[in-house]
Amino acid sequence: MSDRVLFPAAAVSAFAIAALIAYPVLTLMRKLKAGQTVLVYVDKHSGKSGTPTMGGVIFIAAAILTCAIYGGLDSSLCAVACAVTAAYGLLGFLDDFIKVRYKHNQGLKAYQKVIGQAGIAVLVTLFCYRNKYVAATVCLPFTSEVWDMGWAFIPFTMILFIGVTNAVNLTDGLDGLVAKCAASNFVVLTLLCAYMLAVTVPEGDILMREQVRSVGLFCAAFAGALCAFIWLNASPASIFMGDTGSLALGGALACAAVFLKKPFLLVFIGIMYAVSCISVIVQVAVYKLKGRRVFLMAPFHHHLEYKGIKESKIVTYYTLITCVFGVIGLISCMAAEYA
Repeated sequence: MSDRVLFPAAAVSAFAIAALIAYPVLTLMRKLKAGQTVLVYVDKHSGKSGTPTMGGVIFIAAAILTCAIYGGLDSSLCAVACAVTAAYGLLGFLDDFIKVRYKHNQGLKAYQKVIGQAGIAVLVTLFCYRNKYVAATVCLPFTSEVWDMGWAFIPFTMILFIGVTNAVNLTDGLDGLVAKCAASNFVVLTLLCAYMLAVTVPEGDILMREQVRSVGLFCAAFAGALCAFIWLNASPASIFMGDTGSLALGGALACAAVFLKKPFLLVFIGIMYAVSCISVIVQVAVYKLKGRRVFLMAPFHHHLEYKGIKESKIVTYYTLITCVFGVIGLISCMAAEYA
């Protein structure tokens, strides 16, 4: 199958699979009474308590199954990306399960979650470092420069995985917020893969083309699966993705960017995740140092809620900003060819 057909076909297939399993999963979660317990201090969301959670299994399963159907798992990069995504999803599932089992919003302890995230990050980082298609090199945005980071690649990539997964997890606080932002992220990454296959990867380098093709398949599958999930997750959400979904998405995004040697692209496509993460860090630091809050509530999307902006508008703003910065990020990669 040609590259021009593969990516759209994978997206449509993943959408169809996710749509087929979405309602059975929703029904199962309702039957199991796997409802989310909303934090007491997030009083604006008190009406959402009891909404089924762990919906991330819908798009995770659909995307991985799509990759398997189209032969993506024959490629080491796609296979490892799927494995890493599943591993982060399992970590999030354990967190969600504890919350559901004991009917509170405190799942895994912070240190337990960080240890799990770090463990997965170590394994995928070592894979990248030893893999001849990734190695320790990264492309710098808006330039044609390729930076060989040497041993520095290992701590850099570990921190990247831990940071991205936590940032996506922190952003998951409004109906459809992460699902819509992540869907646009994967569309940008899919377009980047298509561009690389058309322009930057030599025709004669068959092995490299297969690796880039497999990463594009992975990204297209997630883009399609997320679009189907949005059907149930858009406001008012029928099901939440939970930590199952948000941690998996963070791992998937980090894998795609690092495997394509474009980790700095995450600065652009993940702009709103960064806003969430930074707002929490600032809030906690200032409160501990000066005993006062900078925001009405952190992460920043909750601050906007308390400023009186409707949830649906905040999600729209975040998605639009993500799309704009995603285009800038895509230009930063394409501009390298003409730098």
